[in-house]
Amino acid sequence: MNLEGRKIIVNKSSSELAEMLKTPQDYKDLMPESLQKFETSEDGFKFGLKGMPEIALKIENVSDKEVVLRSASSSLDFTLKGTMNPLNGNQTEVQLLFEGQFNPFIKMMVEKPLQNFINTLTDKIEQL
Repeated sequence: MNLEGRKIIVNKSSSELAEMLKTPQDYKDLMPESLQKFETSEDGFKFGLKGMPEIALKIENVSDKEVVLRSASSSLDFTLKGTMNPLNGNQTEVQLLFEGQFNPFIKMMVEKPLQNFINTLTDKIEQL
């Protein structure tokens, strides 16, 4: 299952964004209003949204071009990538991409909430 967020322009350089996205605690500011739990670890974070199970993500790679978050759970295999395309010294085009391997039943249950989550993250990143 692949989902895409819309492409946005952020008024920060890609290196500023990358620096921010290396720190697990900084992801709390990007979470939806329905956030009920947020815990950080050395290399990632766990969060819970109202009406959804908790999700643990590991920050796998952060560069000026891409941020890769991977599920920390062996039962759910997915990645959330943020691509960053520098436009100039203080503007960057950003797009979120979700890639997951789910059976058809799980896909049917999670596709709409995940798309809404990606849209909310995109909106929050755009406000940075």
